[in-house]
Amino acid sequence: MNLTSPPFLKSGDCIGIVAPARKISAKELNPAIKQLESWGLNIKLGKNIYAINNQFAGTDSQRLADMQQMLDDPDVKVIISARGGYGSVRIIDDLDFSFFRHHPKWIAGFSDITVFHNHIPKHYDIQTLHCTMAFNFDKDKESTELLREALFGVLKDYSIAPQPLNRKGTGSGMLCGGNLSMLYALAATPSDIDTFGKILFLEDLDEYLYHIDRMMMQLKRAGKLANLAGLVTGSFSEMKDNTIPFGKTAEEIILDSVKEYDFPVCFGFPAGHGQKNFPLYIGNTVELDVNTDKVIFKNLNPL
Repeated sequence: MNLTSPPFLKSGDCIGIVAPARKISAKELNPAIKQLESWGLNIKLGKNIYAINNQFAGTDSQRLADMQQMLDDPDVKVIISARGGYGSVRIIDDLDFSFFRHHPKWIAGFSDITVFHNHIPKHYDIQTLHCTMAFNFDKDKESTELLREALFGVLKDYSIAPQPLNRKGTGSGMLCGGNLSMLYALAATPSDIDTFGKILFLEDLDEYLYHIDRMMMQLKRAGKLANLAGLVTGSFSEMKDNTIPFGKTAEEIILDSVKEYDFPVCFGFPAGHGQKNFPLYIGNTVELDVNTDKVIFKNLNPL
């Protein structure tokens, strides 16, 4: 079953910016606003986007109101998160998707936005966009330009260099996943991930290696790894270890967790918290072809 692809942008469209998680300042957001305007887009900010409640961008009710405002606004064609952090899980169950399900729009972001990347395809059969966020626009020009192309409907097939731990093979299926810590936090909730027959994407930041192992074991014991069509691993940045070393890298931990299965595995895909964060259409059907000389990642369904 193919999930619905929201309409792509055209010049003059409106893009909404919200902060469903960590707080952000106008100084941090202004460069992205200027960049989006240079793409010929109109900008609409959440009413509470600069609110502050400890580490959050306002209270739960303020962040909920901003997200609801964007979901219900017929002029807003894309909702992009200002930044990640933590907080989306606190509001997801109180959002009303009634208008959105009949008038789909792209929900764009990564990290904490993994909550939406799992909840929306699962409950509403609508694709989302895993990509860089407004806070990160200055981090990598290539990733930001690829986001522009993705939002305007220019689909890219990716070819990346092979990694020593890759497992060869070809697989195709619907793309799912996102931040590993968030997938772990969503287990046994209404936003729990469905991986059967799919290509799973994983990435993470600033985690202890033993906890990477614990999260992968949770996915394995929950049956989330046995029936994959393929596994794509993005950046696992700034990993930490204990005084007594765990003895494996994050990539080695992941490979060990799927050693008895035979689907292709790709490491080092340029997405996640690393320097590069290439856009991925969550919910689209993709093909993963892992060879000794290169890895090809294709979008199979025209959007």
